Amino acid sequence: MASQFSLFKHRRFSAMFFTQFLGAFNDNVFKQALILVLTYTAAAKLGMAVSLLNNLAAMLFILPYFLFSALAGQIADKYEKSRLTQGIKLLEIVIMLFAAVGFIFEWYWLLFVALFLMGTHSTFFGPIKYAYLPEAMKKDELVGANGLFQTGTSLAILTGMMAAGVLTQLSNATYWLAAATVLIAVLGFISAKFVPHTPPHAADIDVDYHIGRTTLSLIRYLRSLPLLFFVILGNSWFWFYGATFLTQTPEFSKVILHGNESVVILLLTLFSVGIAIGSLLCKTLTKNQVSLRLLPFGIAGLTIFAIGLYFALHNLDITSTNAAGFGIAELLAFDGVWQVCAALFLLGLSGGVYIVPLYAFMQAYAPVSHRSRVIGANNIFNAIFMVGSAIFAILVLTVLGFDLPELFFITGVLNALFGVFLYRKLKQYEHSMQMAQDDGMIW
Repeated sequence: MASQFSLFKHRRFSAMFFTQFLGAFNDNVFKQALILVLTYTAAAKLGMAVSLLNNLAAMLFILPYFLFSALAGQIADKYEKSRLTQGIKLLEIVIMLFAAVGFIFEWYWLLFVALFLMGTHSTFFGPIKYAYLPEAMKKDELVGANGLFQTGTSLAILTGMMAAGVLTQLSNATYWLAAATVLIAVLGFISAKFVPHTPPHAADIDVDYHIGRTTLSLIRYLRSLPLLFFVILGNSWFWFYGATFLTQTPEFSKVILHGNESVVILLLTLFSVGIAIGSLLCKTLTKNQVSLRLLPFGIAGLTIFAIGLYFALHNLDITSTNAAGFGIAELLAFDGVWQVCAALFLLGLSGGVYIVPLYAFMQAYAPVSHRSRVIGANNIFNAIFMVGSAIFAILVLTVLGFDLPELFFITGVLNALFGVFLYRKLKQYEHSMQMAQDDGMIW
């Protein structure tokens, strides 16, 4: 059995992989740099609360997914994908030039505009890159390709955030940030030039630019395909779950572990590398088959290790009089910290095992003529679930008064309940999956 890494030998995979990797990397360099600028510079100059500015930034980035995902799906189905990819990557260069001006002259309103436009850029690129895979990959390559894509995305998010942290500490940081984000965008455009041509599957559709109507129409269409509807719900649950944990990581690093900024990076690294390894394992564990047989293991792991994290955090006994917080080496000397690290890594690994089969299934079983629009619908639900994650955390922590370990415990229990519901629904439509395969819906 050939390794999934052999896909990098083929331009049909490697060109799109590096295009999407650089896009995700640039997203996170820019977003994290902006958050740091807002936290340490802009809030004081503007006389506004840090939390207000950071929440505004988060809203501006995710808002395009609500507004434009249905439109993005139509366009990706109608037009040839390599040309669309090049156009979107050219737009990224323009957006990053706006951001460069914003960073250098400290025009925060322009940085917010660039952030919204980057969210829009990602919204339009999502249906292209995920609908491209089943068109460019052979049937026995799809799971491996998705595993590599998920690995690349996880590592791009992590390394992008780390790069932003490094760049903001340099002298003349705004110039470094401006140059880096523009350069990454240029590299993404160069990579996009190598993406092979793929013929459109719905060239005759009339694109409807009425945002509300197209969004509701797409959701109604998805509800007519119950298999895909529940696959997408399962996919979006992963974003709810992941956002719940990752958003709280800086706080529990500081409040419970008494760690400094390096500890936050360690915890994010453990989770991200776990996802990457879990994603890569999917090809071997499924024997290259588009299958949901790994789903129960992913669900179980996401529950078991969330509850394990709860107990690991509750058993810690860390006190600190050091205002700067412990470094990584100091913290690992405490009893129980290794268990916390292991739980986070295994949570990530379980997440990779959970999400890759769902992505592959969504791509394989979406009707070819509507594949990009189905992925657009997936992005809408992802955005809804991520916003729901923030509301859920506020409710549990602020309104109900639970602490962070209890939030993780509750999330683990909810995951078990949702996971059982999801798996039963998918098993219910197992016969329709087989019929779709027999009718040639895949390739």
